[in-house]
Amino acid sequence: MSGMTRRCGAALAAVVVLAAGVAGAEEWETVATTPFLIKVRPRPGTKAKDIWAEGELKASAAQVQTALEDQESYRLFMPYVKESRVVRPTDDGGRLTYTRLDLPVVSSRDYICHVVTESKVAPDGTGVYQQRWKAEPDAFPARRDVVRLRLNEGSWKVAPKDEGTSWVVYKFTVDPGGSVPGFLASVGQNDAVVDTLRAVEKRAKTMTVEPPPAK
Repeated sequence: MSGMTRRCGAALAAVVVLAAGVAGAEEWETVATTPFLIKVRPRPGTKAKDIWAEGELKASAAQVQTALEDQESYRLFMPYVKESRVVRPTDDGGRLTYTRLDLPVVSSRDYICHVVTESKVAPDGTGVYQQRWKAEPDAFPARRDVVRLRLNEGSWKVAPKDEGTSWVVYKFTVDPGGSVPGFLASVGQNDAVVDTLRAVEKRAKTMTVEPPPAK
């Protein structure tokens, strides 16, 4: 398999990697155990797959939380993200976000998601950060020459582990949409998941977290 094919496959897999959620009754298949546990299963009634990835990041849960909450900056560190912004707050305390991906070989993709933060790490470092999202593809009109992703849902769960580390569970489902050769869509999938988790880890390590208030 050529290096170009692997890179194209990883790029297409990045469409899958930048979204999340789990549903369906199929059994999970473990496809990797290092550096992260990665499991997949078909999403019934679609061409998509549910993906479950988890493992340790060398950044605190509070730092990872700060990185993931800053969706305006995803274009600075997430693979293939060229545009990212919060469009408006939602009535449930969440936000509507817009993201555009520029990929080699295939047309650009974009997606609109309703993102909700369900819980946060406390100032003293305790607690669990949980975020979930789901596509709202018709929130505003599609752009010309950009394929709008319609199935895109998922979640992050980040818990403190040892000092300066965290345990992350990343679940997602996305249909890449448009014309995507099946063999390319699957090539490099594991690499794309790892690349995303490493990108979050690298960004999180640069985050400054306010120390807890003195007792």
